[in-house]
Amino acid sequence: MTVLEAIEKSTAFLEKKGIESARINAELLLADILECKRLDLYLQFEKPLANKEIDKYRDYISRRGDFEPLQYVIGNVEFYGYKFKVSPDVLIPRQETETLIETVIDLINNDQHLSILDIGTGSGNIPICIAKGFKNSSVISIDISENAIKIANQNVIDHELSERVKIFKRDIFVDTKEGAAKFDVIISNPPYVSITEYKTLQKEIINFEPKNAVTDNNDGYLFYNRICQIAPKLLNKDGYLFFETGEGQSEGVKKILEQNGFRNISSRKDYLDIERVIFGQL
Repeated sequence: MTVLEAIEKSTAFLEKKGIESARINAELLLADILECKRLDLYLQFEKPLANKEIDKYRDYISRRGDFEPLQYVIGNVEFYGYKFKVSPDVLIPRQETETLIETVIDLINNDQHLSILDIGTGSGNIPICIAKGFKNSSVISIDISENAIKIANQNVIDHELSERVKIFKRDIFVDTKEGAAKFDVIISNPPYVSITEYKTLQKEIINFEPKNAVTDNNDGYLFYNRICQIAPKLLNKDGYLFFETGEGQSEGVKKILEQNGFRNISSRKDYLDIERVIFGQL
């Protein structure tokens, strides 16, 4: 079987299964197996595939046909120009979250030595990208999931940031103590999908991504309320709190920030013109 034949057969299979962008999925999966870029496949359409490559490709296509996200099938994702390991233990980093990284780096003087807290580690994509953007700073990141922390720590090692990015298991609804360390910046992309909206999401999300990283099992504002409640105890004077928010949540999150004593509250839109990042200063 040649590269082109494999792609065409796989595309037809994925289309029949109802997978969106079936051709692109088929190409990306094969490119991962052949360790090349997707567009490079077009230069080797007539190349015959080895039996082991065909077997692995069949497995990949079968898993994708069952709606397993492509990123979990290949085990990694590109985010903010960097590659991160992912598994069903962590939320898949998404392009809109790059707006959160960009906003923090644009707004804060990255020549300073800053102490930064990230709430909700996931794959470690946010603390790692922030550490790369703030060369003189240290980042502490927390998560409630031990399995997520294992993935994140591996990504920290892969990006050679073990000296400046530290990850700990914490539950923000329990583990908040008076006299805790103070930070200049707090960042969070919390679970913000309401339980009602969660039930309408794609199969890829409901069946594979960790539920507690997607929804708060509430109205979508549970984590914003809790983080804004504890942030004044954790931030230095004039410190900043940055959130990623879902579509339609910006006004609600701004109000929560105001109610908890934050000022200079503002927002940034993402590439879809959605108010994606809300931030305020203590």
